[in-house]
Amino acid sequence: MHLLSVIVASILSFLNFNQLAAASAAFFDVHQTGPQATILFAGDMMFDRSIRMVVEKKGGHFIFFCVDATLRGADLVVANLEGPITDKKSLSVGSKPGEPRNFVFTFPKSTAKLLKDHHIDMVNLGNNHILNFGYDGARSTIVALDAADVAHFGDPVHFGVATTSINGIALAFINYNEFGGKASTTRQQIAAAKSAGFLPIVYAHWGVEYEPIAPAYIRTLAHSFVDAGAIAVIGSHPHVVEDNETYQGVPIYYSLGNFIFDQYFQESVRNGLLLKLTFDEEGVSAIQDIPIELNRDWTVCPVE
Repeated sequence: MHLLSVIVASILSFLNFNQLAAASAAFFDVHQTGPQATILFAGDMMFDRSIRMVVEKKGGHFIFFCVDATLRGADLVVANLEGPITDKKSLSVGSKPGEPRNFVFTFPKSTAKLLKDHHIDMVNLGNNHILNFGYDGARSTIVALDAADVAHFGDPVHFGVATTSINGIALAFINYNEFGGKASTTRQQIAAAKSAGFLPIVYAHWGVEYEPIAPAYIRTLAHSFVDAGAIAVIGSHPHVVEDNETYQGVPIYYSLGNFIFDQYFQESVRNGLLLKLTFDEEGVSAIQDIPIELNRDWTVCPVE
């Protein structure tokens, strides 16, 4: 597979998570005979604070071992990298919840290779923490990811789009970042990708933290991306799994919740979602929801 970057709790606490996931997994399920590409989307990843400490103590493979088989079952895994990769000293390690430095992230240089080793071959960089160490931190992240052959899109330096061809299916990954991007740029990138023969997928960083239902303004944005030509819209940032819908036949998942994160204060932040989408030459042909649980030992496991 060739990858390149180009410029072009609340209500959930009353629901049974497994039943919710099973119901939403039934959006598409048709028999396919032509070329297909399977992409696994994950939510927010953070490799600082206690995650950094456990990786230093037990190794990076420890946090992934339970979910590894699931990640390797897709042609490509895409997730949100919630902060920069730099050689700067961590500010958040040892901080207390609520302190300003508790929300300032930097990830070790080894993070890029850790992602690659666990089949996370593409990451979104358009989020509210990528500039925690300024534009130098963002540029350092790009250099580290490129060296590890991890593709990326949405960075605040280039606002790039990532493209790939899997089994002959051409896909473009486009960011919308509510905290530093423009929806008009996202729509222009969707149109350009579609005109160039790619299937445009939007991975957005948006919304209200810890709310299980996406607000109306986010729904309006998602619909506008579909109207512009997106064939799937996936969201992150709220740190909980939000509702999903289909609009004009296109799946919209407003938030996948946490993937690698040290939040355990309520069930909703510990319950994430992996979204497996199968694409054919026309768009999404099948959907599978894979609930995950973030354990207090810092491991992440699919929910049986």
